[in-house]
Amino acid sequence: MDGILNINKPTGMTSHDVVAKVRKLLQQKRVGHAGTLDPAASGVLPICAGHATRVAEYLSESGKAYQATIIFGTVTGTYDSEGAILRTASTQDLALATIEALLPAMLGEHMQVPPRYSAIKLQGQPAYKRARAGEEVAMEPRPITIHHLEIIDWQPSQPPVLTLAIECSKGTYIRSLAYDLGELAGCGAYLGGLVRTRSGPFPLSESITLEQLAGAAAQGIIEQFLYPAGKAIEHFPALRLDEATTGRVRHGNTFQLEEQTGALDEQTLARVYDATGQFVAIAAWDAERSVWQPIKVFI
Repeated sequence: MDGILNINKPTGMTSHDVVAKVRKLLQQKRVGHAGTLDPAASGVLPICAGHATRVAEYLSESGKAYQATIIFGTVTGTYDSEGAILRTASTQDLALATIEALLPAMLGEHMQVPPRYSAIKLQGQPAYKRARAGEEVAMEPRPITIHHLEIIDWQPSQPPVLTLAIECSKGTYIRSLAYDLGELAGCGAYLGGLVRTRSGPFPLSESITLEQLAGAAAQGIIEQFLYPAGKAIEHFPALRLDEATTGRVRHGNTFQLEEQTGALDEQTLARVYDATGQFVAIAAWDAERSVWQPIKVFI
């Protein structure tokens, strides 16, 4: 079975737990996820099977969208509800207008410091393991981009609770975003809940649960939920080749097209299809030689 499943991961499961479950349902070993989702978070987790595992890296690199619940007045060691409380502060004077005024400064490109309790590896070991062992863990800031922030709900209770819609680049830690917003507000904050609403081209509205997948497996109709591997890179331009050129691509040879459209540079990638519409390869434009170079061939 080859393709991508848009799975709605429940809370309490790791991304690897989901992969193990899907492996069992598909009865095949070549299965992997595209972009880790914390156990406490739910939502879109693309699962690649068969040949589609070779496009997982492109999904991991794609933009994400989330709905985050942020609770003000408390800072925890993990930046979420599972960590020990480090400090608290009064939120008596915190108003929605304050949050609205702070959000624009968080948009755009930034250097973000990831949480110490994260899977980022330091000298070959996940940072969270070092932190749990009591080590002083210094996390290096990483470049991220916040494309969009929108307030969905504001509860002026004690503590105040903000529901925020977020569109961001890969590598963004929403726990760190919650922490940073709390620091800007002057009272601290932590992430109370998180739902990934989109990963690349896969929205939550079109996702399926593991229970639904299990039902489909029992009926032998899992294929109806599989997206083709090319879906992961649908933002790349598509090239349609004749039979002879497709044969060259199958052997990893470069090719040219009589008609080139758009501005091409050395960073351009394209989806390659044969004359029947079957996904054949991913190709990179070689500007120096003015040829397309297949970098991943699927048939």
